[in-house]
Formats: sequence, C-alpha cells, structure tokens
Amino acid sequence: MKIAIIGTGYQGLVTGTCFAENGHRVVCMDRDADRIALLKRGIPPIHEPGLEELIIRNMEEERLSFTPDLGDAIRDSLMIFLCVGTPADEAGNTDLSGIFEVSRHIAEAMDGYRIIVNKCTCPPGTAEQLEEIFHTHTGHPVDVVVNPDFMKEGSAVDDFLRPDRVLIGCREIRVNEIMKEMYGPFLRTGKPLLVMSPRSAEMAKYATNVMLATRISVMNQLADVCEPCGADISEVREAVGADGRIGPTFLFPGIGFGGSGLPRDLAVCERLAAEHQVPHDLLSAVRAVNEGRRARFLRQILDYYGDSICEKKIALWGASFKARTDDIRGAPALFIIDGLCQAGAAVTVYDPVAAGKLADRYGDAITIAAKYYGALEGADGLVIVTEWNEFRRPDYARMGEVMREKVIFDGRNLYTPAIMEANGFRYFSIGRKPV
Repeated sequence: MKIAIIGTGYQGLVTGTCFAENGHRVVCMDRDADRIALLKRGIPPIHEPGLEELIIRNMEEERLSFTPDLGDAIRDSLMIFLCVGTPADEAGNTDLSGIFEVSRHIAEAMDGYRIIVNKCTCPPGTAEQLEEIFHTHTGHPVDVVVNPDFMKEGSAVDDFLRPDRVLIGCREIRVNEIMKEMYGPFLRTGKPLLVMSPRSAEMAKYATNVMLATRISVMNQLADVCEPCGADISEVREAVGADGRIGPTFLFPGIGFGGSGLPRDLAVCERLAAEHQVPHDLLSAVRAVNEGRRARFLRQILDYYGDSICEKKIALWGASFKARTDDIRGAPALFIIDGLCQAGAAVTVYDPVAAGKLADRYGDAITIAAKYYGALEGADGLVIVTEWNEFRRPDYARMGEVMREKVIFDGRNLYTPAIMEANGFRYFSIGRKPV
C-alpha cells in the first residue's frame, strides 16, 4: 500500500519509517525544504535511537521517500496520515490552524477517495471539523480516522514497532478493517487494537498523559514529605511500585515532567473542564506541584550558595527533557539554567545530543562543554538534570579532582547518599536526607 505522511517531526518521521520497514511504500511530505534535503541524504533532523538506520535501509530498498510537494505525496496514496504540529499555549488553547490548513490543501489536491488518519493530538470534536473541511473543499469521498500515538521520545521506534495498544477512532467498519490489517504485524504479541468513537480516541490521548503526569506529581509531593520525616523516597517507591494495583512505572521522583506532551495535554484538559464548568481542582494541583518541584530544587541550590552564587561556576549534566532525545522543549533544565544565570552564576552545560539546540537558545550566555568531565573543570557544584546512562556510574575520584567544590544537586536520584558521603561529596537529592 502507498501511504502519505504529512509532517516529518517525531511523530511523522517515526510513523512513516516504521510503516516502510513493514513493507509499505511511504512518501513523507514536509514544506520545510531544508528538512527534506537532509532526509533525502538519510540524515534525520531529530535524535531518536535506531531511526537513522531504518531511514537509510528503507530508502535503499525504495520503500521510503521524501518530498516537499503535497501533490506528489498524496497521488495514489489511499491513506494520508496527518502528523503536523498542534501546539497548545499555557492556558490549554490548542492551535489547530496547521492541521486545518493542510487538510484544505489535501482536499483541493485529491483525485479520488482517501482515508485521512489524524495522528495529531487534538481536542474532542476535531475529527468532525476535519470532515467538514473535506466536504466543503472536495467532491471526493473521505473517511476520517483518529489514531493517536503513544510513542515516547527516546524509545519512539521501539514503541511503534511493539506498541502497548493501538487506538482507532472511526465509525466505518470497512475502514476499521483496513486499519486492523495495517497494524496487525505490530500486534503479533497479542497487544490490543481498540476501536472506539472518534471523540473517545481523541480524549484517550489526553487522559493517558494526564494520568502519567499525576503519578509524577504525586511522587514528587511524597518526596517532599519524606525529607522532613527522615524517610527515603527510593525505598518508599519500591514498596509502592510492588503493589499490583499501582505498578512501578512513572514513580521516580525528580524535578518534574517536561517536554511538549504532558504539560500541553494537562493544560488542554484543564481548559476543557473549565469550558464545560466541570471542577478540575486535581488537574490544577498536578500542574502546580510540577511547577513547584523545579522551583523548590532551584531554591535549594541558590540557598546553599547564598549571595556568593554570582561568584560560582555551576555545571549541569543533561539538558534534554529526558534521556535519549535532543528535545529541550519544556525541559526542567531550562528553568534551572535561567534561574542560575539570573542569579549571576557562570553556567556550563553538557548534554550528549542537545548541544546544538542549547546553543541556538542561549548563545554566549552559557558555556556548552564537549565532554561531561570537562563541564566539571573548576566547578563549584554539579546539578544533574537528565538521567543519561553515562552519568550513572561516574569516576568519583576524577570528579573530585577537577571540581573546586565537591557539591552535587541530584535532580534524578542517580546516586546513593552513603557512597557520596564516603567519597567526600556534599550531596542533595530528592526525597532523601542531604549528606
């Protein structure tokens, strides 16, 4: 089957490449000519483990191609996947102008029946608006399907190839059968394909991210309680995660969730609740706890140094909002960097893959280190923000030799307090007694 993918961000690029890997002929379209030029050379504009190898292999097998021309992409393509941005502001207002615009262009270029698959995160009712756009701008029949993605940045390829579940929001039985056939090879281990109404499928994406955000905020608030009580949140987490009703995932305390998904979807759900006059105290509390967590962590650093912070060099390990990605959108690290710079500290940051995006954002305001031990040279403190694997087992002796002050603020609880104390470090973590 020939498939058109509109948009080559995380969602579109991974979706198109993985469908090509499964034998489909896929054309990915993006109006960004520079991005398309990179992709035609086999260079993905995002960092995602395993993606580059799949792109190159499927291009060589002539199953995957890229174009800036919408007409070329949709010609002879029965299925057109919409993978464009639908950003939301802090008040939860979703900007749907991009998906509406591209839908109008598709409608005007269509030469026959098409299945329009919306993978964008959109508020309930968007599928009906898309149907109206197509009915207004083309005489050709269409079916609109809601197919939200649940890929996690840093493991998106694996998540697509081996999903926990696939959601299909469509009322047409024939279209549902086509979607089941497409996703069948990815569900051979027995994971479910769930068919529901379009509005339920649209809401399910928001609901999932709100639940995940809630777990993180609850654990962060419990961590704040553990500290004055003398309890260790790491031990508490193991006990809680062992409960079969709860499970161990998304129970790690830290400096709050970031990225583009969880904060956006939480804000949208708050707005939807307010619009329909539904109480949303818990949703607002989840957001407030998340914002308070990173502010509390920054305050801990500033309070430790006091007025002398303007004379200090502070190193940060990690800047992306999570490991295995170069995405810094909404990253807690940005809040920490901004706060330290405003306080007058000299800030040096190391991140394995996000250096380019940091340089674009900060320019000469910070120093970007090429190596993670290099960031520690002459540092008066280290702040750990992202849990990259290479930070988990460092050479403590080497760290102590190059740092001016052996102080660590660990926002991801990577280390054991007793080991840090034995190595002479002043160590602050989340939900555990400082040493």
